[in-house]
Amino acid sequence: MSQDKHLKLEKSLSPAQVWALALGSIVGWGCFVLPGDMFLPQAGPMGTLIGFLVGACLLCFVAVCYSYMIKYAPVAGGAFAYAYVGFGPTAAFICGWALVLGYIAIIGIDIAALALIFRFLFPGVFEFGALYSIAGWEVYTGEALLMSGATLLFGWLNYRGISFAGKLQVVLAFLLTVGIISLFSGAASLETASMSNLVPLFAEHRSVLSCVLVIFAISPFLFVGFDTVPQAAEEFSFDPARARNIMIIAILCGVVLYSLVTLSVAIVLPYPEMLAKMDALRASGGTAWATGEAATMAFGKFGAIVLACAVMGAVCTGINGFYIATSRLLLSMARGGILPSWFGEIHPKYRSPYKAILFTIVIVLLTPFAGRAVVVWIVDMSSVGTGIGYLFTCLAARRVLLGSPEVTDRATRMFCCVVGTLTAVMCIVLLLVPGSPASIGVASRWCLVAWVGMGFFFYFSNKSAWAKLPEADLRAQILGRRDIPVFFKSREPQPVLQEQTQSSSAE
Repeated sequence: MSQDKHLKLEKSLSPAQVWALALGSIVGWGCFVLPGDMFLPQAGPMGTLIGFLVGACLLCFVAVCYSYMIKYAPVAGGAFAYAYVGFGPTAAFICGWALVLGYIAIIGIDIAALALIFRFLFPGVFEFGALYSIAGWEVYTGEALLMSGATLLFGWLNYRGISFAGKLQVVLAFLLTVGIISLFSGAASLETASMSNLVPLFAEHRSVLSCVLVIFAISPFLFVGFDTVPQAAEEFSFDPARARNIMIIAILCGVVLYSLVTLSVAIVLPYPEMLAKMDALRASGGTAWATGEAATMAFGKFGAIVLACAVMGAVCTGINGFYIATSRLLLSMARGGILPSWFGEIHPKYRSPYKAILFTIVIVLLTPFAGRAVVVWIVDMSSVGTGIGYLFTCLAARRVLLGSPEVTDRATRMFCCVVGTLTAVMCIVLLLVPGSPASIGVASRWCLVAWVGMGFFFYFSNKSAWAKLPEADLRAQILGRRDIPVFFKSREPQPVLQEQTQSSSAE
């Protein structure tokens, strides 16, 4: 590890800050861009709302499994650490590798969303210095400077420690919530607003089941933000047992906010007419943003301000939340020897994994020059990685429950693990099986193949280093203690810690 082994992350996150972290990470750019681009065209209003509800309810079971593991091992790393507990270092590598690009890509897509927002709010202001076009997206010097500035700003805020970043998250989450409620209230009060505008309830080119499945399958992407909570578990200033309710409430609040934005777009006028209007704008080379159109119809020029509050709150909370998640995941992987120890160093003053944050900044700075289309490909691919993280967590929670003799209410807890596991498997299958209504595109598949290939190379090139570490040392570095039992076939005797087992099984 690093020379600063004695340094620890700062335990300063309050329950409100953790809830804001989860909600702000759940409700990102997709909440405002996807209603007109994907939700309504592919599923219709009712198909979208049912898909939200089904996906969120099933992901609540996944969140419960995360809560079991947070209590068992309240350390940074989230699913990476839990995969190690249940299945060992190779599984931990697979899980961490699946998640790390996804987290960074979500920061990138939120950064890229700033360009879309400013194209709508301030047309032409940042669209100067044309550089090139990638997959139909024009890259401009002005927008690259805007996005680079945002990347550096949020990187700097996180570099200075979790305390300030957590307080900022609460303010941003408040702006996000107030903005969305205002948007829906304004849209619903229009003279043209009517429930009849929601017809057809389901996309006419799909079956009802397909409409629901296409939304459910991207639930890991839509609600991925709740797993920023376990990434920050080491920095809780409260009992980790409270994490379960925080995650579930954040998921359900996320469903409400996603639904309100989608209904705002669908209710202002017959939504097929809105979609046709957006298609005409795209064909003419304009910026087609259905949510922005709904805000303008509801509030006129003032709609830009209302929407700006909501969207900037969503985008900035997402950037901030996933900076936290990414840096803590990199920190945990460095502790396990899977990444160089450089990533695991903690700042002596700010108690932040500052080198992991610096690395994240450097990678995200590529976003302004990659083009939004390329980042979208990576984000689509990252939904698979998120599903893998969910799967390992649910399976690890099952192993912990089976191996802990003092567990109470075992049947209910095992049921949650089974449902969580099936949810993760269904999401992965729907995304990967050709012909599925939610199957990822060809470009995203090639991104996935490239990332898997890099993973094989990285795994075998670094395995000789971390494989030599004694298991007890590896456990101490990843989990923070040598006496926490793990549930894979270890080379060394397992510790017996009745107190730990009882604590981890307590509700």
